[in-house]
Amino acid sequence: MLRLQGAAQRYAWGTTDAIPELLRQQPDGSPYAEYWLGAHPMAPAQADGRPLNDILSERPEVLGAASRAAFGDQLPYLMKVLSARHALSLQAHPSRQEAEEGFAREEAAGLTRDAAERTYRDDWPKPEILIALDEFHTLSGFREPRRTEALFAGLGVAEELASVIGPLTERRGAAALQEVFLDVLSLSGERAHLSELVCAAAVNHQDSPGELGAFARTVIELDEVFPGDPGVLAALLMNRVVLQPGEGLYVPAGHMHAHLRGTGVEIMANSDNVIRGGLTPKHVDVGELIKVVNFEPVDPEITAAEPIGEGLSHYATPCPEFDVWRIDATADTPPVELPGVGSARVFFVVSGSGTLTNAEESVRLAQGGATFLAADEQARFSGDAVVFLSSSGLR
Repeated sequence: MLRLQGAAQRYAWGTTDAIPELLRQQPDGSPYAEYWLGAHPMAPAQADGRPLNDILSERPEVLGAASRAAFGDQLPYLMKVLSARHALSLQAHPSRQEAEEGFAREEAAGLTRDAAERTYRDDWPKPEILIALDEFHTLSGFREPRRTEALFAGLGVAEELASVIGPLTERRGAAALQEVFLDVLSLSGERAHLSELVCAAAVNHQDSPGELGAFARTVIELDEVFPGDPGVLAALLMNRVVLQPGEGLYVPAGHMHAHLRGTGVEIMANSDNVIRGGLTPKHVDVGELIKVVNFEPVDPEITAAEPIGEGLSHYATPCPEFDVWRIDATADTPPVELPGVGSARVFFVVSGSGTLTNAEESVRLAQGGATFLAADEQARFSGDAVVFLSSSGLR
């Protein structure tokens, strides 16, 4: 077992208190958006004072044979805590093939890894699951087009927006959504005021019941952070989802999403590839959006933790890069044998405390504590705590 110290990410959209409180630290008043517990070279966790990726390069056998055969000598996933004060950019992530092709293309073009116009920072996909620690609000996938047109009509702006949202009723499914989404991102000239028009109308409906009220409040919430941004209209094509603590939302490749506010644990493939689609001053590559994003309308499915043993539950996802479990240990619960043997694992305590024991040692861990376990390491946990455990999806 190696004790881990995560890497802080101080993005402007982060909260100031949630992650410090989780880590039992004093907030310093500045945004603290993410806490990375993995081996991504951009921000690896520290183990015994050394970057975890350096340790793994010296001891790749700790990753497990199946993971090494599929993903090479690197940890294929990243666990992080994410805490959003306001909306992140509209974004999607590439498939493995798209990432490999896009990364090779930009490398061949001579773009530096930190270039503003760079889209692919590495050659990995980035499927992910967000598991809420408090009430978490997010936009996820595209709403059925006719429902969206009806919501604009409910605000009383459908006639003024007819030149933009007309395809929502004139065309079907993905074709309608793609046309409208790309159109609103380029609003200018005589149509530049349409975003402000929608925001003004939303104020009159923010207390309306049901979906219309939620739609209006989303407009207001986004306009407070991105005033006049046409990306606000693009965001309104999407489903708003509210997760309660313990609920998860899986984001596959090509799935447009934007976290709005809240704190959660994210587990994802070990990548930093983001295809942005609005609500950002950063580079928006329209060509890649068309290739990567799935514009088919969806009804987001919340992922519940499925109990698989006393004090142990599992969040099922279809991707091979990661797997994730939740441990709810109490004084009345027998020690929980950690699953995932055969793959390197990251163990993170989000509340309470307890003892992690293997054949050679016992380690006491309190809230905010984390460890790395080798693939062949069998261990059990006891105490009064809530813990998240991740591994590769291959063992």
